[in-house]
Amino acid sequence: MPKSKRLLEMMMTVNRKRRFTVSELANEFGVSRRTILRDLQELSELGVPLYSEVGPHGGYHVLKERILPPIAFSEEEAVAIFFAIHALRHHTSLPFETESSSALNKFYQFMPPDIRDRIDQMKRRVDFVTPKRQASSPHLPTLLDAAIQQKVLSITYETRGQQSTREIQPIGIYTKNGLWYSPAYCYQQKDIRVFRCDRIHDVVPSALTPLDLRDIHLENRQVKTVEDQDTVHLFAELTTEGVQACEAELWLASMLHVRQDGSGWLEGNVLRSDILFFAKFLIGLGKEVSVQHSPEIIDGIKAYLAELMSIYSQ
Repeated sequence: MPKSKRLLEMMMTVNRKRRFTVSELANEFGVSRRTILRDLQELSELGVPLYSEVGPHGGYHVLKERILPPIAFSEEEAVAIFFAIHALRHHTSLPFETESSSALNKFYQFMPPDIRDRIDQMKRRVDFVTPKRQASSPHLPTLLDAAIQQKVLSITYETRGQQSTREIQPIGIYTKNGLWYSPAYCYQQKDIRVFRCDRIHDVVPSALTPLDLRDIHLENRQVKTVEDQDTVHLFAELTTEGVQACEAELWLASMLHVRQDGSGWLEGNVLRSDILFFAKFLIGLGKEVSVQHSPEIIDGIKAYLAELMSIYSQ
């Protein structure tokens, strides 16, 4: 077996085994122990995180951060991946900030010179702009891990200048307009709420038993939230411009319907506790929306408009 192929297969083997001895690898690859030791040295120089232990129960370990085997990309795939990572630089906080920067540097350095030159030119021609925010969200990795592992967290959360302790079970994290949000089940409210991540100041594990929220995720959380709760039905016609404005709102995805001509409508159940929130949003759409149902939402719009009129009529 050619050495290059052996090294590639050995990289995949040690990632899979996690713990092994030189003799095991020598038998598996049909080479001498001396050859395996040289190969392991080369893998270590390539970045595979190997750790050796001496003694009767010794051997080699692969540390927690494994190295993936090489993957062949086409030129267009490589450029697409580069700019997907490059676009993240506008965010003040990321759940994998250090890793994304390291990956981008590795990716760029190992590209052929002509592709690097092409990328350098494209960096001056294309960008994915996100508003710069001063607020940081240092707990993104912990929130994301809790959502994946189904963990409950005790957080210190700030609203209107006041701090309180909440027990939450995150569903996920998402970013919008430069800010990060985490929909989570709030044990105090006994419902799913959305928390701004930059307002979360302290995070520690909670002793509460997690709920089984594996079937709830970012795409269906609104539907799951309003089931079997006190709601009103919303139906509103949208112009083309109204559709485009609603498309920018992730939380409206389950309600938004689009016709072939570009117009559309909003339809779905709204929690009574969210009527004021929806009223404010719909007012912001101006003449691009026409709310036809429900009376409660229409009354909410009228009441809020009356409050605004009272401010400017003095």
